[in-house]
Amino acid sequence: MKKTVLIVYAQPEPTSLTRHLVNVGVEALEGQGHKVLLSNLYGMNWKATFDEHDFQSRLDPSRLGFIAESEHAYGNGLQTADVEAEQEKISAADAVILQFPLWWFGMPAILKGWVDRVFAYGLAYGFKGAGNKYRYGDGALKGKRAMLSVMVGGPEKDYSPRGINGPLEQLLFPITHGTLFFPGMGVLPTHAVYGTGSITAEGVTAAEEGWRLRLEGLFEDALIPFRSQNGGDYPDAHVLASHVAVGQSGLLAHIAGRQLAPRSAETALQPIDIGA
Repeated sequence: MKKTVLIVYAQPEPTSLTRHLVNVGVEALEGQGHKVLLSNLYGMNWKATFDEHDFQSRLDPSRLGFIAESEHAYGNGLQTADVEAEQEKISAADAVILQFPLWWFGMPAILKGWVDRVFAYGLAYGFKGAGNKYRYGDGALKGKRAMLSVMVGGPEKDYSPRGINGPLEQLLFPITHGTLFFPGMGVLPTHAVYGTGSITAEGVTAAEEGWRLRLEGLFEDALIPFRSQNGGDYPDAHVLASHVAVGQSGLLAHIAGRQLAPRSAETALQPIDIGA
């Protein structure tokens, strides 16, 4: 069945591996019969700062309260045109892919600014005006799939379970769990290409093949089994029940069971003069 996939990407260099894999992904997805929507944030000159200019008609001109103003703007059709256009893409999409180089253990600021501005109150949080009732597995974006495609400059061993940088999925937990799962999307394990700071031509070819293979499972592969807020594990909607994840704490306590491996392993590659 034909699906719609939104790819939001943040890399200003046209010859970068990120941009190359965006093109590979578009070709692969369209080859599967899917429709692809693109948001090239640098190409769009996306406004990354979330500020008073996002609210054309203020609810309270005397003080900028972001939650109240976001609710007012979203609920009354008063958002800026660029934000509305991106929200329309998300609404139309069956899957959302965020594609970016790992900069200081997170996403580039322009992509964070896309989230800040587009994930409005009433859409990504405060769904149905019910505060935190619909979050972490529920919400307006429930039923959609999401995945991160990340170019990592360093070697894979730096992001191994005992690696000096920490496991990649834990570093990206604020995005996978806090940005994507929070408004209801089902999140796939991250697709990472390592060693992009010195990747070879052979490595680029391997990255292309790995990305095509991974996209074959975009709508079938197992999701990260994040615990849903309203599934019974959080009786008060805040803290795990005493019988859940016994002896565990921290980030991993919020993932049930063992993750299934994606179609292709995260790829550790070596040296070409092509930026991430």
